[in-house]
Amino acid sequence: MLKIKEAVIVEGRYDKIKLSSIIDAPIIETNGFRVFSDKEKQNLIRKIADTRGILVLTDSDSAGFVIRNFLKGVVDKSKIKHCYIPQIEGKEKRKPKKGKEGLLGVEGVSDDVIVDAVRKSGATVIGENTSVKGEIKKSDLFTLGLTGTENAEKNRKKLLNHLNLPSYLSTNAMLTALNCLYSLDELKKLLDAIN
Repeated sequence: MLKIKEAVIVEGRYDKIKLSSIIDAPIIETNGFRVFSDKEKQNLIRKIADTRGILVLTDSDSAGFVIRNFLKGVVDKSKIKHCYIPQIEGKEKRKPKKGKEGLLGVEGVSDDVIVDAVRKSGATVIGENTSVKGEIKKSDLFTLGLTGTENAEKNRKKLLNHLNLPSYLSTNAMLTALNCLYSLDELKKLLDAIN
């Protein structure tokens, strides 16, 4: 597994699923073109870029480039790196037919192609199969009252509102965002300050 410093921005959930077994880094979905009108998602991406930088990894079709170019205007140029997969003809296994342009997306190319593209992108490779010091885990969210407790939903919404993060984030998406922005100790101090 390739561990990188930057958070990876992808188009959709199948790209995220594919990358989660190859790359050890937070992976954020744009939900396709929804990112154009989703100010909360734009703000989240901007915050993550300011904290750790982002690596944009979209499909090599025209839609992927439209999203990539949009993100160039949202994020400070010094905080963004671009990873390009080659244009390979084909279709993803889960789809009944090829896409409009007949090209494989991120989810359809081989693991080796993705690893090679990430290495060529200039992403900051930290190492392989190492864990992040101070990483926030799901069990920490439970201990901190952000999941699995009576007031968890209220506590999550209060935290997300305080951090100006999207209110619709699932627990997993919130965990990814928090790990991009804070260490466990920083999160504990933040929650103490909020309460």
